[in-house]
Amino acid sequence: MDVDQQTHPYIALHDVPEDKIEIVPGASADLTSVTFSIKEEDHTLGNALRWCIMQNPQVDFCGYSIPHPSEAKTHVRIQTTDSTNAIDSMNKGLDDLKAACQLIQAKLHQRVEEGNYARTA
Repeated sequence: MDVDQQTHPYIALHDVPEDKIEIVPGASADLTSVTFSIKEEDHTLGNALRWCIMQNPQVDFCGYSIPHPSEAKTHVRIQTTDSTNAIDSMNKGLDDLKAACQLIQAKLHQRVEEGNYARTA
């Protein structure tokens, strides 16, 4: 077990395949309009990521879809202003989502250590 796995042994992202995320054919030449395909993901990631990406004022549109229930993938469509591109917006959205999850985790650990939660009898 490597150091990162010792720190976060339950995270399933240690062996993320190289093709986890792909750009679907049909992106605009300037990359302001791109559809990404994320393998082995569903509404759990799709909706949270869409929300994070839409917080960026340089993003005009972000939506996600599950192409078919039997396909284990999520499509995320991003359209941006001319001042950025969809790839940078996706990267920022992923970073923002990771930061939000880390903050929630830190608050949970803090509350548990403080004993600041209701207990049943």
